[in-house]
Amino acid sequence: MKIVIAGGGKVGSVLCTELSTEEHDIILIEKNETILDSLINKNDISGIVGNGASYDIQQEAGVDTCDLFIAVTPQDELNMIACILAKKLGARYTIARVRNPEYSSHFEYVRERLGVNMMINPEFESARSISRIIKFPTVLSVQSFANNQVELIEVEVHESSVLANLSLNDFRRQYGNVLVCAIQRGEELIIPSGSDELRDGDNVYVMGDKQVIRKFYKTVRPHKNNINSVLIIGGGRITYYLIGLLKEYRMDIKVIEQNQEIAEQLSAAYPEIEVILGDGTDQEILQQEGIDNYHAFVSLTGVDEENIIASLYAAQQDVNKVITKVNRELLLRIFDTLGMESIITPKRVIANSILRFVRSLGNPYVSDVEALYRIADNAAEAIQFKVKATSKVKNIPLEKLRTKSGILIAYIIRDHQLLIPSGQDEIKENDHVIVITKEKKFDDIDDILK
Repeated sequence: MKIVIAGGGKVGSVLCTELSTEEHDIILIEKNETILDSLINKNDISGIVGNGASYDIQQEAGVDTCDLFIAVTPQDELNMIACILAKKLGARYTIARVRNPEYSSHFEYVRERLGVNMMINPEFESARSISRIIKFPTVLSVQSFANNQVELIEVEVHESSVLANLSLNDFRRQYGNVLVCAIQRGEELIIPSGSDELRDGDNVYVMGDKQVIRKFYKTVRPHKNNINSVLIIGGGRITYYLIGLLKEYRMDIKVIEQNQEIAEQLSAAYPEIEVILGDGTDQEILQQEGIDNYHAFVSLTGVDEENIIASLYAAQQDVNKVITKVNRELLLRIFDTLGMESIITPKRVIANSILRFVRSLGNPYVSDVEALYRIADNAAEAIQFKVKATSKVKNIPLEKLRTKSGILIAYIIRDHQLLIPSGQDEIKENDHVIVITKEKKFDDIDDILK
């Protein structure tokens, strides 16, 4: 697939790395020659120095023959103009990154009028991820499938946990229709069988329908109370969207922001919440604002190191849930040694959304990619396919399917029925099938076959 990307910033660089490893033909348009050269040297891509919204530059990049044009420059307007131009030139599909809240509230209207196939907002998607974690304080991450009917949650096993030293055979007998999909044990990722055992320190990925999962996670760490109050550091776009999502839960929300103009804008947008002008990384201010009285702490400043330090301090104050924004993925490796909990990386959230769209274009005759999430530090993928009539996996008992190693067929959604399949079950046409895989190039359900 020929893909042209305009913008080599945080999101653009991730897309270059991810998409080039999936054997696509990638051409990057970037104004800064130094950034462009660096990304070309790191990835198997080609590039052009210039403005992604320029007719001549798009012509030079071959946009007229490309399958997908992605505009992820820092400027919303430039991204939309670039996509409109690319569509007129002949690009089959276009994606624009749009971050401004004024545009975000009219996504569907703007998308239909401008002919942009997909509009993405890193801050809003990150806020949605944070709100899900706040709603389910006993888990480290939450992903949804099948129109929110099925959830995949990540929990940590502690020495005192009811899950410690539990075999998966006993797990299934004890918890019923809940499936352990993957186990992250240090650097190792295990796609488990019934003989595997959960150990202290494991991060376990568990899947089930929403009601069953909610009952399950309440038993895993029952000492954690529901979250009724949130202290947020940083008043940027993610905070703006997050407050809007949390308002309906009637939580006590306080924001600490050191930029007076941003603080005033946030206070005007949400007069019902408390906005404090100050440095949220200052421990004295955190104490003055009663950090130990809040159930959750979310650090969303623009500086990774400040977010890490503030989150470590919050954890020392025994705040129930600590959520941290980190942009530089190199720093994520440090988190394992620090014992941090939930981490949000906006560029990764958006890259996963775009990857899902790209995979959905792969082989629409066999199946559609309806959902895609990277789990376990990107070591595996959870993918939801819709099965078409031409698929080779149909009408064969799963125990007789010759699948590749490192694959788990986790769930089948058939009409309104949710199935954790056994060896005797079969995949049918129009089923929605959730697969866990260590491979990262599946764009249709038949890719699971040897």
